[in-house]
Amino acid sequence: MFSLCPRTWQTLSLCLLLTLFPVLTRGEETVFDAGQTFGSDRSIGGESLTYFALGYLALISRKLVDFSPDSVGTFATVFPSDHPDFPGEPFSLQQYYASCHHNGSLALLFLPISRHSKNILGSTNHSASLSVASPNPAAWKPRVSLIGSVAIFQDVANTPDEDEIAACYLKRHPDAVHWLPKDKRQPHIAYWARFDPYAIYFVGGFGSSHYIGYIPLELYQTALQSVSPGDPKGVAGRILLGQTQAYPGKTPSQTRRKTYREVYQL
Repeated sequence: MFSLCPRTWQTLSLCLLLTLFPVLTRGEETVFDAGQTFGSDRSIGGESLTYFALGYLALISRKLVDFSPDSVGTFATVFPSDHPDFPGEPFSLQQYYASCHHNGSLALLFLPISRHSKNILGSTNHSASLSVASPNPAAWKPRVSLIGSVAIFQDVANTPDEDEIAACYLKRHPDAVHWLPKDKRQPHIAYWARFDPYAIYFVGGFGSSHYIGYIPLELYQTALQSVSPGDPKGVAGRILLGQTQAYPGKTPSQTRRKTYREVYQL
């Protein structure tokens, strides 16, 4: 199978990726961890082709999110269990976001009056998901869903990296200048928030010819390091930040790790 690939470094990686797409796909959900391989007949130099190829898919996923032309995704939350009309029912609407962190976490403007915000506040883990599709979406084009938790910075005066976050966010959404937390003219209370993904679900296109399944979180978080290593401005000219304040209490991965590993047998 691999003998058809050109023996040049410039084209070998792309050829391997295209060759592996049918192998990776089974038309069903497939879950991988860092130690899982296809077997000795599908490995090169002892390296797992599964993990190797998933690194490229992680890069595609990050580019879908970080290079989105409008930085708008479909946000999904769940009504609280005590809601009088729709307890436990799903809810989704479009949501502004901005990619402002090295590890793929996203900056949000959190307005407590919104339905999404109320659902998040009613969730023990502040859980939500954000889905982003390719421009001009089609069934054969890739899309990705990020499952994670929302950290809300209600202490406006001590929001970490507030100036940098505001500049990053407004570069993507200039119209949001009227909704900023410190703007006394804003019609509603607002806080900065950070969406921290802890699971990545990728749909490459058609199940018969593209990969559909989970991508290891660490591959998603580090995917862009090879694109712009050492670039202080990060992607698309936007400043990327390290996280100076963790999720209050337990981190999302600590909070969800046991359940997630049990469900998906990682």
